[in-house]
Amino acid sequence: MTFSSYASLTRHPVVRQVLVLGFFVRVPLWAVNVAVTLHVVTHLHRSYTAAGVVSMVAAGALAISSPWRGRLLDKVGLRASIAPSLVVTAVTWAIAPFVGYWPLLVLVAIANLMAIPTFSIIRSVLIAAVSDEDRTTVLAIDSVATEISFMVGPILGVLGATYLPTPLALLLCQACAVAAGFMLWLANPPLGHHADAAAGPAARRPSRRAWITPRVLMILLVSLTATVILTSEDLGSVAAMRSLHHAGSLGWVLALWGLGSAVGGIVYGAMHRHPSAALLLVLLAATTALVSVAPNETWFVVLLFVSGIFCAPTITATVDDLSRAVPASVRNEAMGWHGSALTLGSALGAPAIGQAIDTGGWDDGFLYGGLAGLVIALAALVVTSRRRPLPATDLDEEATAAHGRSVADEAIASTL
Repeated sequence: MTFSSYASLTRHPVVRQVLVLGFFVRVPLWAVNVAVTLHVVTHLHRSYTAAGVVSMVAAGALAISSPWRGRLLDKVGLRASIAPSLVVTAVTWAIAPFVGYWPLLVLVAIANLMAIPTFSIIRSVLIAAVSDEDRTTVLAIDSVATEISFMVGPILGVLGATYLPTPLALLLCQACAVAAGFMLWLANPPLGHHADAAAGPAARRPSRRAWITPRVLMILLVSLTATVILTSEDLGSVAAMRSLHHAGSLGWVLALWGLGSAVGGIVYGAMHRHPSAALLLVLLAATTALVSVAPNETWFVVLLFVSGIFCAPTITATVDDLSRAVPASVRNEAMGWHGSALTLGSALGAPAIGQAIDTGGWDDGFLYGGLAGLVIALAALVVTSRRRPLPATDLDEEATAAHGRSVADEAIASTL
């Protein structure tokens, strides 16, 4: 295990720039997630199930938008892709905090269908900026930076929703999100796809059939399941702090959860041999279910911190595995599908976990989320242990061959 590579990578100008941008872009996103839940439950006087439906709609819209926006990034570049998003976000969230529940759902859907794919952009820039040997480490740095932003964002969201009317808190959070997106537009960091496009015929975009393989699908399933588990921890933490009469401590509790994830991400990135995403998912699911037996706030925080240790490594492992499992020419779209898997996990998990909390309390949220994730994680572990990962070079050759076969088939068809 070595930590020296962290110092050299953080001195890389592109890496340093995008990490700083990523922090300012992500903090408002985390703040909004908590503020929306509190807005629905307190200001609109709805249940946690209703709050989960809002999260489901937001995540579902993001899941739809991520892949095609990834392709759009390849076609027209970063600035032309995100400029309309800035306008739509500003307009919809200038209205959404001041309307009822059902109009809020509609506006949330519109805003997220045009959301900036910030996570995909940041990871694509980082992957393109470093060598293959440094890819896992730089993604681990990004996961740690994400957790730091997660430690700050919920605190600001809770403070805003506690000391300000929740509509005003939501408006301020989204104003910050638009400002951060504009900073990303100004910086216009390189995505790396232009270099891939200039590499010649070997870098031509293969068809989806050529690169969406069973291995890719399994990675996406692991990603989806991880987000279901994280959703159970997120919603369960909000419900637990309110049930234990410590709602004002929610921001700090979530920050400690994020600290555990950051610690896990640092250790994971420094390891010479990295556990598989499926194994990390087993550990994440098991420790999440364990939180449900916490007898008081102290043990709740301790067990949540332990579970957090496996959050960042699991997500990092899925990004790393996916980036190596697809040709470089489709990496931005693949990152979009990864984002869709993550958000779809939230869309599927949020209402179910919300229902479990409404029915049985916060502990059922952790228990059911952890056990459901554990079943899928064990299945993924069995499947991935039987499959040998295909090297990235072989994938590129296979994709190129598939592209050649496709061209030949079209030529034959045109003569018939």
